[in-house]
Amino acid sequence: MSSPDPSASSEANSNAYRYWRQGYGVVQHSEQTAQQVQHLAERLVAEGFQPDADTVYRKLAALDRLTSAGMWLVVHMTYCRRVDIAGAPLSSLDFKTHPEGHTGGALNMVPAYAAYLALNNLTGQTRSWLMGQGHCVAAIEALNVLTGNLHPEQQRRYLAPDGLSRLACDFYSYQQKPDGSMAAPLGSHVNPHTAGGILEGGYLGFAELQYAHMPLPGESLVAFLSDGAAEEQRGSDWIPRWWRAEDCGLVLPVMIANGRRIEQRTELGTPAGLERFEAHLEARGFEPYRFDGKDPAAFVCALFEMEQGLSAQSESTPQYPARIPYGIAETIKGFGFYGAGDNEAHNLPLPGNPRLDARARDLFNEYAAPLWVETGELGMSVAMLNEHQQQQRPLERDHPLTQRNPADLNLPVLPWGQNQASPMTAVDEFFQALVEDNPRLRPRVGNPDELASNRLTGILKRLKHRANQPENKQEDVHGKIITALNEEAVVSACLANKAGINLVASYEAFCVKMLGAIRQELTFARSQKEAGRPPKWLGLPIVATSHTWENGKNEQSHQDTTFCEAMLGEMSDVSRVLFPADYNSTLAVLPSVYENRGRISCMVVPKRERPCVFNDTEAETLAQHGALVVDEDTSAGEEPLLMIANGAYQLSEAIRACERLRDTGAPFRLVYIQEPGRFRYPRDPMESSACLTEFERERLFPYRMQRRVALTHMRPEVFRGHLPALFPHPMHSRVLGYINHGGTLNESGMLFANHCTWGHALAACAAVLEKPPGEWLSSAELAAVEGRGDPSVITRGLP
Repeated sequence: MSSPDPSASSEANSNAYRYWRQGYGVVQHSEQTAQQVQHLAERLVAEGFQPDADTVYRKLAALDRLTSAGMWLVVHMTYCRRVDIAGAPLSSLDFKTHPEGHTGGALNMVPAYAAYLALNNLTGQTRSWLMGQGHCVAAIEALNVLTGNLHPEQQRRYLAPDGLSRLACDFYSYQQKPDGSMAAPLGSHVNPHTAGGILEGGYLGFAELQYAHMPLPGESLVAFLSDGAAEEQRGSDWIPRWWRAEDCGLVLPVMIANGRRIEQRTELGTPAGLERFEAHLEARGFEPYRFDGKDPAAFVCALFEMEQGLSAQSESTPQYPARIPYGIAETIKGFGFYGAGDNEAHNLPLPGNPRLDARARDLFNEYAAPLWVETGELGMSVAMLNEHQQQQRPLERDHPLTQRNPADLNLPVLPWGQNQASPMTAVDEFFQALVEDNPRLRPRVGNPDELASNRLTGILKRLKHRANQPENKQEDVHGKIITALNEEAVVSACLANKAGINLVASYEAFCVKMLGAIRQELTFARSQKEAGRPPKWLGLPIVATSHTWENGKNEQSHQDTTFCEAMLGEMSDVSRVLFPADYNSTLAVLPSVYENRGRISCMVVPKRERPCVFNDTEAETLAQHGALVVDEDTSAGEEPLLMIANGAYQLSEAIRACERLRDTGAPFRLVYIQEPGRFRYPRDPMESSACLTEFERERLFPYRMQRRVALTHMRPEVFRGHLPALFPHPMHSRVLGYINHGGTLNESGMLFANHCTWGHALAACAAVLEKPPGEWLSSAELAAVEGRGDPSVITRGLP
């Protein structure tokens, strides 16, 4: 970082400088910040961003007033139902019956976000932003309303004559529309109504893992981070391992170091802890930059210097790992209002409810008064910082990361499989071809395990692990594969790459560790659709391979179907769950996985060689409709038994069971379900677009076939619970699946331990048809199925 010139410029004694130097209310400027501001003014003028230093000082004085007004509005959003723009003291009835808000953190975010807005004005560039501590949203909403940086639904509501009072009333109002959704375009965290919001931030730690992978070259991103999250999510330490000037934009991480969690001090809340953290950052490739987090001008100076420093590295021949600047904004929780620095500042800093408590009411009025800015003065300040038209740049609500809309893909056409093959090789071959056919799109592969073990050897050879010091042919400084033994970090690399094409592959059991990050993304994407601004990033597959039924050798820690079950619980229009059973069905469904914008697909794919059950036409039908009649024999004239399979190994067992049914003349129909979410009862109109109609379900699962047996990859209760339409008569149906049994077993042993073999399927058929199982099973086979005999009688010949 360059140091400010201690000698004052000729403009340093101007009226504009002295006006700024006085500060405003609680916003005051230290001597160190004053020197940094003089240096900033000189740089901005020298580089042609501003006409003269006085203009810079006037804009920074306007920033002080915008910051103060933002803090004033934040405390009103927590406590008040009426906002008096004249700044008069409020009476009892002006306050909420039940105040609520993350007040302290929001107060700390006001100078940070206000400085971001001011820096954009000072340089004529609209940078992107994200905020890790999403519960500080009141700061963003308050400043967006004051500056008019709003989406249309908020403009109509909050720029009206009583708009500020309505904003305060809406904050934590809990009001609902008739359909149960929120009535106000305002939430407790960042959401799609928040102008410029791209990440909810309700699950701390994921902003820290994602920000380096978000901007493209030529873009700049300010990432506001949490000191509490720094203690929680260590994967953020690896940002210098991943950042490359050649395919990443400029990143400006700033930690709001206010020293408090909810109920206690953070380690960073002590001088020694902060020094240790600074040393920790330096050891991992960051360049820490501490500054006064109570002063918006200090934020502006820090962000400008950080950006200039990283830009200089980018323009030279970078050495990796690069030194990533890292701002540390030193402040106290809830600065600017009563209770600053105490635990209570996190939520409700006053000692009581001002509506009922006279002392609390007096304290509110006392501490709010210095924050108030006269309406005319505030208007002039906002106008000075709102010059988007003159500068011909977009509003901050439309920053580059909000506009991600990659061009339509050139989809590769690969030959269909004819012989036994690993379905994962279809993933490997398709993704390689997709990257080659779309060179303008930045590729990212998230890899927490072993690519070679998961049959992605071509991807490994072509795209390579990203490494600062490559040691073999599988590594490269500019590799596209983000590899770390941290599932959250690698999935975040792909979730963040909304300008490109992505692939995440992991052992099924370990995908569970990704769920928090994925669910946050799904929730935000769904909310964007509801707000009428659906996300346009390309679909992202999370491939769960080395799955439960193939991972018997590694004990029960590696035998877990939770991930696909959890993804099936999400809304089907943003979350797909797919079980391709062979090479062709995998290859056929991959184009739609990438073409479905704003959608994440869980693909449970076998890595071991499997027979090609489906030809090209059948595979494409599966991809289109989610299910297919595999086999049937209804010639006997009786009511056929309906057999349902879901999962590659379950399909093999169902086929073998049906062969025995055919040999004994029992009528049946076998249907394979590749995409179970399409057969649920839709939970709202938006989800109905992803589900088949009742007529389409009837075509595959005729109501007249009332006796049904299903074999599923998942836990049977989950499969049955999500798909009640497939089991209209529960007493006449059975579902077999993973029942949490396992250990050190092979595939056939896993099937037997969980009662999912062909033999167990036939016993279930006998039960629903109210027939003796001996019609289809020999005495030895029946003994094995009932736990009285030798399992090998059933498992012999299984995979």
